[in-house]
Amino acid sequence: MDKHWSEMNKEMQTLIAKKATFKGGIGMLLELRKSLFEQITQIVTTFPEEAFWQMPFVGAEGYHSKTLAYSIWHIFRIEDIVAHEMIVEDQQVLFSRDFQTAIHSPIITTGNELAGEEIVDFSKQLDVRELYRYAKEVMKSTDEILAGLEYSDLKRKFGEDMVEKLQGTGCVSEHESASWLIGYWCSKNVLGLIKMPFSRHWIMHIEAMRRIKNRLCRQARKGVDPIAYCGFSCNHCFLAEWCGSCRTAYNVCAFATIFPDGKCPNAVCCQEKGIDGCYECDNLESCEAGFYIPSNDGAQAAKAQAMYIRKRGKKAFLKVHDRLHQKYGFVKTQEILGQDCREGLRILEES
Repeated sequence: MDKHWSEMNKEMQTLIAKKATFKGGIGMLLELRKSLFEQITQIVTTFPEEAFWQMPFVGAEGYHSKTLAYSIWHIFRIEDIVAHEMIVEDQQVLFSRDFQTAIHSPIITTGNELAGEEIVDFSKQLDVRELYRYAKEVMKSTDEILAGLEYSDLKRKFGEDMVEKLQGTGCVSEHESASWLIGYWCSKNVLGLIKMPFSRHWIMHIEAMRRIKNRLCRQARKGVDPIAYCGFSCNHCFLAEWCGSCRTAYNVCAFATIFPDGKCPNAVCCQEKGIDGCYECDNLESCEAGFYIPSNDGAQAAKAQAMYIRKRGKKAFLKVHDRLHQKYGFVKTQEILGQDCREGLRILEES
């Protein structure tokens, strides 16, 4: 489990268990959920459509054996059902806003009954943008419910009437791989539901989504030019594990993802000019676009590398990077090449 999320979750559980610190615990829970949801946002806004029905860990045991689209559906169907049918006993978001039609989902269940190719086929049918909008609305409504809870609400339990109600909704499949959910939920009080599914369930599935996207990125990079448009080496980038390179549809470079369209200005510029990379541009030394903006800590290091590629070529560049990493064991290139592109070029040429 991600250390930061794990620590937040542990502290949250300690805080909500005591009346004096309950509200602080709810505040921490909302903060944790916000941090987790940012991962979903990043995936939805930067990954290609095909990524959401891919199953890179098919046949594996664990949450990562699913798809990205299925994971989002599953997380928020469970939350929608538990929050609205059980805690506030009103209408689920899926039905009150007709999201099933918008998402094009063939089911209203949690999806626990699906397996293997069934998950892939299901995922292909979903409108991911509408699914994301549904997830945001469910999260918003649940956060409002959580913020309105009082400490006295935590001990509230659920009886056989709730079991019958949930069975009657048809939102949980009668298949043995899913039917157990109702008994599981109804065996808990409100405090138990806060711990699962409103926090730990998110963590487990979103961590699985990160594993899925990282594997997809690694697969996308196979056989692809490892030199980024700006001059960085994907082979030596400290974020390479989860980026598919700016030369593929899986471009989740840390710089690219800060832009609404998920596209790095350097990549866009090179593509518009029809050049292989910034190292082929006559304006390289004076360029301040995209990654080369002066306020960017790695701008001069990237420019130095592009200058080296223009002078020595890509093969020589990759070899010198291997030597630099072996010699310094560094993580971030700018720590070695510094803040002056000409000095950085000198370091590269002497390495």
